[in-house]
Amino acid sequence: MNQDYIQPNPWSLIEEGFDSERIKSSESLFSIGNGAMGQRANFEEDYTGGTFQGSYIAGVYYPDKTRVGWWKNGYPEYFAKVLNAPNWIGIRIRIDGETLDLNSCKKVSAFKRELNMQEGWYKRSFKALLANDVEVDVMVTRFLSLDLDELGAIKYDIKPLSKDADIECIPYLDSGITNEDSNWDDKFWNTTGIASKKNRAFIEAHTMKTNFATCTFMQANVTVGERALEPEPLEQTETFVGVKFQSTVKGGETISLVKLGGYTVSRNHPEERLVAEANAVLDKASKLGFERLLEDQKKAWAAIWEMSDITIEGDVKAQQGIRFNIFQLNQTYLGKDSRLNIGPKGFTGEKYGGSTYWDTEAYCLPFYMATKDQTVAWSLLEYRFNHLEKAIENAQKLGFTNGAALYPMVTMNGEECHNEWEITFEEIHRNGAIAFAIYNYYRFTGDYSYIPEMGLEVLIGIARFWHQRANLSPKKKKYVILGVTGPNEYENNVNNNWYTNYLAKWCIEYALEQLVKVKEGYPVDYDRIIAHTKLTDAETELWGEVASNMFFPYSKKLEVFLQQDGFLDKELIKVNDLSKTERPINQKWSWDRILRSPYIKQADVLQGFYLFEDHFTIDELEKHFDFYEPFTVHESSLSPCVHSIQAAKLGRMDQAYTFYLRTSRLDLDDYNKEVEEGLHITSMAGTWMSIVEGFGGMRVADDKLCFTPQIPKQWKSYSFKINFRNRIIKVTVSTKGTSFELGGSEEMSIRVNGERVVLQPGKRVDI
Repeated sequence: MNQDYIQPNPWSLIEEGFDSERIKSSESLFSIGNGAMGQRANFEEDYTGGTFQGSYIAGVYYPDKTRVGWWKNGYPEYFAKVLNAPNWIGIRIRIDGETLDLNSCKKVSAFKRELNMQEGWYKRSFKALLANDVEVDVMVTRFLSLDLDELGAIKYDIKPLSKDADIECIPYLDSGITNEDSNWDDKFWNTTGIASKKNRAFIEAHTMKTNFATCTFMQANVTVGERALEPEPLEQTETFVGVKFQSTVKGGETISLVKLGGYTVSRNHPEERLVAEANAVLDKASKLGFERLLEDQKKAWAAIWEMSDITIEGDVKAQQGIRFNIFQLNQTYLGKDSRLNIGPKGFTGEKYGGSTYWDTEAYCLPFYMATKDQTVAWSLLEYRFNHLEKAIENAQKLGFTNGAALYPMVTMNGEECHNEWEITFEEIHRNGAIAFAIYNYYRFTGDYSYIPEMGLEVLIGIARFWHQRANLSPKKKKYVILGVTGPNEYENNVNNNWYTNYLAKWCIEYALEQLVKVKEGYPVDYDRIIAHTKLTDAETELWGEVASNMFFPYSKKLEVFLQQDGFLDKELIKVNDLSKTERPINQKWSWDRILRSPYIKQADVLQGFYLFEDHFTIDELEKHFDFYEPFTVHESSLSPCVHSIQAAKLGRMDQAYTFYLRTSRLDLDDYNKEVEEGLHITSMAGTWMSIVEGFGGMRVADDKLCFTPQIPKQWKSYSFKINFRNRIIKVTVSTKGTSFELGGSEEMSIRVNGERVVLQPGKRVDI
């Protein structure tokens, strides 16, 4: 049974009723972020029940020493921890001497949370009867500013209901925090300075080992009616600073606290200026005030939604799902800083560590290319170019030479920091996703400049890796790639994973094509790159030999490519023939049993058919889909979206819709029973792909934007916008047909169901 307490609503997540069992899940689901920082939806006031405290600063991490029983050559020395940062949201509330704590109240009623995705704010309200029989009504509003991305704001209102009460508010900062997932219980933060002045307070702290310096700051203002209260200083500790406000509040009267807070970081400012910069942010925010800051927040989100929204008519749960996914993607990454990337949990939890996986290139890039301008996608590609030297070092640690590059499975700064050997050493297909992203960027934007400026060097490093990683099999007289893990992590240390081999061949061929193209069109860049990489014709000849003689396991009887050499040796029992009590197998079975089974965690061969669909016929796709999908358990968040797109291409809209609903509501309905650990941010881009590429059939072919639109029978209509080469196209699909509207001032031709259609600016075309 999936969770179902989130109310269906097109623009908001709404939870009603207080239930301590779902606190951690809601802390994940109601998380907020602004691309520079983020936090789980923890209570501001004290809470002694089960909670997962988490505030995070983009790009700030700790290298937690790897914990393994048996050290292996090439093992990463550390696992990068996304760090729980000093807490700035805390507000201690005492009412007639009793601490407000929903875990110890006599009664909590009228409890409600709302995450308003349209306007970018989080609100919580409740009535609480305390142990001393005082009843209060509480309303809290919180947001992280998009305009001032070092700042967050909280408005905390308390109203005694039946009688006068002495109320004490202590807004505070706390750097005595820990991570949920420390390997060795190391101390991650060192507090170096604490100060308070009137209604402001500051904690300076730096991370151990990585030495990121931070200033956590706050300002608090409290009013009762029209009367402003004066702050009283509090005794500080080594990790705590706050100020106190107190007043007798009449029954029915409201005491209102506005707390501004956030972080300044040495990534962006000189360390000695952090407090001064914090004061500058507070000065600017104070001048604007809470209400103006909130209005500016609504406008900033309106601008984001203007381009990125997908509307669905007739299916509220599907509408809520896609908007939740788009909202979280924008909270996590806005493309302002090419040093940052899209972490698998974003700002919602600590699991997986690291700031990026291959998910970014394979799943997220299309979303950001189509809903932002191309500079955002460029930033994601620049991130990988800036890490090329580290990728070469990573390959050297594993015995590769001559500038071969192996991009990390997980990273913060370009170094590999994932420490499960079967993934770190064997899931090398990640290299191919990065090369594919370079190709995909040019295909979509038409901007070739990235390749001569940066991309060709990345492609050379990747091609060198594949050349060295393959070896000639005397028996097969073909090049093979042994001992790998494909996207399906339920098979480890296999030989000739089809997806990996296919990517290797394609990467080499694409690198060779780009060498010719850059040599002919960008001779200055070509000479610079050849001089730097010391690439020779003799070396590229060897690459070509590997690519043209790559081995692909294939069954003539079944007429399908095999996922790996030994796939047909397995006992091929389909998922539908498994008892439901055995699912999910990753929680019910031993790892040994999983590895011997035919069950597929996520699209593997079908992932290749998705990336390279123009290499295969529709009949070939159908054969492979019908063979592999029945063995797929979809226990990866990255799986349903690929299957949704392919089911739509095959015209199987009922199946496509089922997969779409699963990917769009993966976290909202907690399919994998793990949402309390954080959200699946990168797979959320797959939800967008399911609608735009799946149902809308959007592709780029022969340098043209193409559509083959379909609509699930559960919907009346849906619409989305695409920024294609700086031209905005709105697509609306209904049960009656499809319409296109083009912005700008120049006409544009597209293809719809294979036919050429000319769009005129400002004129709607109905098909």
